[in-house]
Amino acid sequence: MAVFTNLESRDVSALLAEFDIGALRHFEGISAGIENTNYFVDTDQGRYVLTVFEKLTAKELPFYLGLMEHLAHKGFDCPAPHRSRSNALFTHFQGKPLAFVRRLKGRDLKTPNAVHCEAVGQDLARMHLAGRDFAIALENPRGLKWWSATAPHVVPHLNEPQRLLLESELQEQIEFAAQGPMAHLPTGPIHADLFRDNVLFDSIDSPVIIGGFIDFYFGCTGAWAYDLAITINDWCIEDNAEKSIDPERLQAMRMGYESIRPLTPVEQEAMPMLLRGAALRFWISRLDDWHRPRAASLLTPKDPRHFEAMLIQRRSIGIPS
Repeated sequence: MAVFTNLESRDVSALLAEFDIGALRHFEGISAGIENTNYFVDTDQGRYVLTVFEKLTAKELPFYLGLMEHLAHKGFDCPAPHRSRSNALFTHFQGKPLAFVRRLKGRDLKTPNAVHCEAVGQDLARMHLAGRDFAIALENPRGLKWWSATAPHVVPHLNEPQRLLLESELQEQIEFAAQGPMAHLPTGPIHADLFRDNVLFDSIDSPVIIGGFIDFYFGCTGAWAYDLAITINDWCIEDNAEKSIDPERLQAMRMGYESIRPLTPVEQEAMPMLLRGAALRFWISRLDDWHRPRAASLLTPKDPRHFEAMLIQRRSIGIPS
């Protein structure tokens, strides 16, 4: 959601003309995130988010936009894409794919408590079940293959303990992926990036009301328990240097999730390694963003040490019971 592609008002107006969503009133760039260019766009008919896809191709977009459309049709709150006058899910600007999606109400939450975690767990399970019959599959673009391919680019920037940590964990994750349990984890469309800034709340007090999940553009077909592990690693951590898991919030999120879709015994057994894998995935990606940044007019790479500390902690104790 950084701004790599700068749009003028005349550009936005011309793009809006391809869609039946009104005339431009106001737009502004969104500085959060690091993958796509995003603008808030207000028209005389509603409020939208305009996304220019900087890396994703027209071949990949039917999964992402199609999944959001599918989930919205199932009644799940997410940024449903608006089809163009020619019934296309996206158009192009300067050769890059571009889409308009519904802007959801609400705001993100910086300091969640157990009640918020329970609600997020419930909605994550609902999302998984709503996506079961989505017809398109997509291999995880930031999965084990990407970790292995990207690691050599970041290793030269690491000190010796960091290098040993990364290489050791990567090898253990490769061995774990080759074992039997991974083949038996329930799978389907996953969000794969459900951090606190990707959940909007209409109400954070009683009753807690989630406005919806946003930013599905790291989504893929994957293990549902891995999606839960990613979410636990952000929502259920203590505010300390070790990034340890808060047992109360963990229990609440697990209880919320399992009230909708109980975890299988294989998922429960695999969870410690999935938590480690989720920490490794974001440590590598943040290292890559930090040491090999892309040019953007609004872009702030995030500190990779957050996930380095988390990985060390997850390797030491796994997941609290």
